[in-house]
Amino acid sequence: MSLLVNIFGLLLIAAIVWWFWLAGRKNGGEHYTDTLEILVKDGVYDPDWIEVPAGEEITLHFRREDPSPCAEYVVFTDLDISKQLTVHKVTELNLPALQKGEYPFTCQMKMYRGLLVAG
Repeated sequence: MSLLVNIFGLLLIAAIVWWFWLAGRKNGGEHYTDTLEILVKDGVYDPDWIEVPAGEEITLHFRREDPSPCAEYVVFTDLDISKQLTVHKVTELNLPALQKGEYPFTCQMKMYRGLLVAG
């Protein structure tokens, strides 16, 4: 019986690791528009892949629907930018003109993950 419990526990741990770090979720890419909203809910950013124009300042709009502490901040580590998100409201985040490249964004615990692609 304890062997069965241990196997179940290992499978559960593997499922959690896969969900939060290995799944590589892409909810479908979106092209940036000044009205695009990024929904923060149920452990994901939606959309989690956004194509933005390189060389232009942009404003991202995050709508946080998840009250968990993990969803409280969005962090762009490569840009040294973070912003606190208000629950059930849209929070605007202004980004400087970006060079061509990929800019990951996460929550402060790195469980929510998204990618900004400047091109």
